[in-house]
Amino acid sequence: MARRIDVTGAGGVRLAAWEFGDPPKGDPGPVDGPERDRGAGVLLLHGLMGRASHWAPTARWLSERHRAVALDQRGHGRSEKPPLAASYTREAYVEDAEAALEQLGLAPAVVIGHAMGALTAWQLAAKRPDLVRGLVICDMRASALGAASQREWADWFRTWPLPFATLADVRKWFGEDDPWVERPNPSRGAFYAEVMQEAADGWRPVFEPEQMLRSRETWVYDAHWEELAQVRCPTLVVRGLDGELGRAEAQEMVRVLPRGEYAEVADAGHLVHYDQPEGWREAVEPFLDGVLTG
Repeated sequence: MARRIDVTGAGGVRLAAWEFGDPPKGDPGPVDGPERDRGAGVLLLHGLMGRASHWAPTARWLSERHRAVALDQRGHGRSEKPPLAASYTREAYVEDAEAALEQLGLAPAVVIGHAMGALTAWQLAAKRPDLVRGLVICDMRASALGAASQREWADWFRTWPLPFATLADVRKWFGEDDPWVERPNPSRGAFYAEVMQEAADGWRPVFEPEQMLRSRETWVYDAHWEELAQVRCPTLVVRGLDGELGRAEAQEMVRVLPRGEYAEVADAGHLVHYDQPEGWREAVEPFLDGVLTG
């Protein structure tokens, strides 16, 4: 089970944070394996169009020993969706994560981010090293993607056959029929089913596609190597073998990071933690052990 905690983000935007498990209380007593900081905080940041619930499997095993909180970022999930384009800046996303760490008392925390959430995580770590003790970057590129990529996304949104009649239709379209799907991918269909809500005419996304495009255009045209080089905490770069982050770029990111490490997950695409939760855990948990007991 997860309990909701409200957070006030940049510009007063209301954000929903979800804590999985009860925070450790009192003397934890002996534990198996290496001694750990059982009260250490972990903040989980989803990617564009994602939501906190996508982190549930990860948060459950994290919460056995740590305080795990997943944030619905602005425009996503149960958080507020301000109508103004000016609300979806890089600075706003970073300030939201900063506010969450401070208001929830998680810092210094390990911040785990997927895709856009990973960019937010490393920009936060560069800006506020006092708040971030470790970082996990999941399938996010540091290089610029450019105008063609943004146009492809705008065109892709227009192909969505909204509204969907049923959630089964959502799963089938995103898992099989979507022109971006190279081969059937049930986990991708399930991922997108989680971001749909029932409306009077059928199932529609909980987010506004135009707000997602606005969020994306604030980072897609720029490279982010300089901020990556400013991250001083231990950082793990994780990629799926069939994901969007190529091996050469991932290894260059590790080289640029002052304390970077590398891991990859077999049989995983872009949705690494969702595609292959067991492989994801095997890749991430040893790194967390080192950071949280070091």
